[in-house]
Amino acid sequence: MRLATWNVNSVRARTDRILDWLQRTDTDVLAMQETKCKDEQFPHERFEELGYRVAHVGLSQWNGVAIASRVGLDDVQIGFEDQPGFSKDPEVDPALEARAIGATCAGVRVWSLYVPNGRDLNDPHYTYKLDWLAKLRADAHAWATAAPGQPIALVGDWNVAPTDDDVWDPAFFEGKTHTSQPERDAFHAFADVGYTDVVRPYAPGPGVYTYWDYTQLRFPKKQGMRIDFVLGSPAFAARVTDAEIDRNERKGKGASDHAPVVVDLDL
Repeated sequence: MRLATWNVNSVRARTDRILDWLQRTDTDVLAMQETKCKDEQFPHERFEELGYRVAHVGLSQWNGVAIASRVGLDDVQIGFEDQPGFSKDPEVDPALEARAIGATCAGVRVWSLYVPNGRDLNDPHYTYKLDWLAKLRADAHAWATAAPGQPIALVGDWNVAPTDDDVWDPAFFEGKTHTSQPERDAFHAFADVGYTDVVRPYAPGPGVYTYWDYTQLRFPKKQGMRIDFVLGSPAFAARVTDAEIDRNERKGKGASDHAPVVVDLDL
């Protein structure tokens, strides 16, 4: 089975490109982030014409996550059990955002995740990000403990560069989000409960990235970040046979600022 994750940065703006990529790469399951549309606006029919079923959650023109699968799409769950919400106004109750969706595809439990950005180290969104990651880790630990033989994949845009090798210039990011020690600690904590980065052995760094800002010619200058990951439970990691970051899909007109991350499994 071929599983991929991709922050598409607006599914409606890139439908043709996404569907073309799915066909060219023979991908069975695609987790998408930043779909940027409501459920009724998602181009379901276009995916269904190619044999993919889609589970999507989108509440506005921001955020949004989806899973497209041609090998089954069962037990769809919107949000994880303890997922926190956010409100920038402390007097307003936090609201859940469209940042997590899970489904079982050919026996693999797949979670498409769009981790909060954090914005700034002093912003309430940063605290929200750390809380979101901590709650996800706790739930992911519970899932793997309850069903140790179940392959589980936590995939998506994590908005964390866990090591200095994952950014083009560590000094540039000093004092900013994505590389702060609390964020990195929160990411590495998933390894403490058994989830491993299954792509890195096949795409070693430094200089290997998944995201390049649109501005200042970051892509041609090779000034990127590795912030999109596939973290697998032991049962998932044991089945991985290959992985890659499809950097070529960041090229050309109309590209997302993220590249797809692809994993091949022997099921």
